[in-house]
Amino acid sequence: MESCWRWFGPKDLVPLIHARQAGATGIVTALHEISHSRTWTPGEIGARKALVEAAGMRWSVCESIPVPSAIKLGGAGATQAIGVWKDTLVNLARSGIKTICYNFMPVVDWTRTNLRFEMPTTALALRFDMVEFVAYDVFVLRRKGAEANYGPELLQRAEERLKGLSEEAVRRLESNIIAGLPGGEDSYGREAIRTAIESFDGLTTEDLQTNLDNFLHEVVPVAAEVGARLAIHPDDPPISLFGLPRVVSTAEDLRRITGCVDHPANGLTLCVGSLGSRPDNDVLAIAREFASRINFAHLRDVAIEPDGSFVEAAHLEGRSDVYAILRVLLAEEARRRTDGRADHMIPMRPDHGHLIGDDVDKPTNPGYSLIGRLKGLAELHGVIHAIGKIDDYSRYWKSF
Repeated sequence: MESCWRWFGPKDLVPLIHARQAGATGIVTALHEISHSRTWTPGEIGARKALVEAAGMRWSVCESIPVPSAIKLGGAGATQAIGVWKDTLVNLARSGIKTICYNFMPVVDWTRTNLRFEMPTTALALRFDMVEFVAYDVFVLRRKGAEANYGPELLQRAEERLKGLSEEAVRRLESNIIAGLPGGEDSYGREAIRTAIESFDGLTTEDLQTNLDNFLHEVVPVAAEVGARLAIHPDDPPISLFGLPRVVSTAEDLRRITGCVDHPANGLTLCVGSLGSRPDNDVLAIAREFASRINFAHLRDVAIEPDGSFVEAAHLEGRSDVYAILRVLLAEEARRRTDGRADHMIPMRPDHGHLIGDDVDKPTNPGYSLIGRLKGLAELHGVIHAIGKIDDYSRYWKSF
């Protein structure tokens, strides 16, 4: 597989040379500083690509071209916004960046409540605490109608939890949830997120699915024409947040998406941690079913709790069988290579590494410190090489 590393551009706290030292050959990045209301120009794309290549790597994946709310809402403004998205897609593909990750989460992107949760090893991890999220939604944000989205026991636990939090802890919780995590589309204050949520009032799951379908009908033919591979990212977490629908959360959602425009360019990002944070998702089964449509992989994992809470586990120590998932992905690469595909390699990256070592006391982007991701990438490399050796031995013994 192609070993990649997410990099947030020249202002990233981890320089490109450190990504190369960690073992990455490809970079996953985007022009995060450019408004999603306009097209990324060939010159802007070329300048970012040149920075990556000067460090001895290649720009392998664009993560992400943001999908603005106008597209998710449909109606007025969607046509123009989709046109901008398609123009950026074309400019990226013509510049050699042909794997495009994107998501379709309304209002909030990936969401966590605690960015420094202490693990038994004393490493610090990202955590989503359902009780604290409900406490914020119902009793701090005071979203209209929020109580109806949760059961009475969870509401009681949330109210009691909030009473035990200091004012500073509440401010930190709010910042974690709505101020925007790295790579997210938007950052909000309290009034701004209320307004953003209200703009989706009345939008049903079926409406959001229809708007995603309309988007796919527009962009997949363009991707196919320019040789690009789209890779929709699962919802993170794959549940409703703030009462809003989410439509990239389950295997059934993925069947609908890949069937909507049945073309290899209409593909998926296999994010093990995102899908795995929902207990009814069998990520290994999903990898097997959709192997031919997996165009990108995030190989992190999670440990989950009965109430919907979860914590980012070490890369090989969560609820999913990452070893077996890697075997599926490597077998799919071999199939593509046998079919003569020049683009047979599936780019993958470590994700949301723990804060360990002297990174603990350094300024870092949450989930994107150096040493934790270096450790994750090293572990993944070890598994990949071990699978290769096992398969080599198996072929050797079968020859007798």
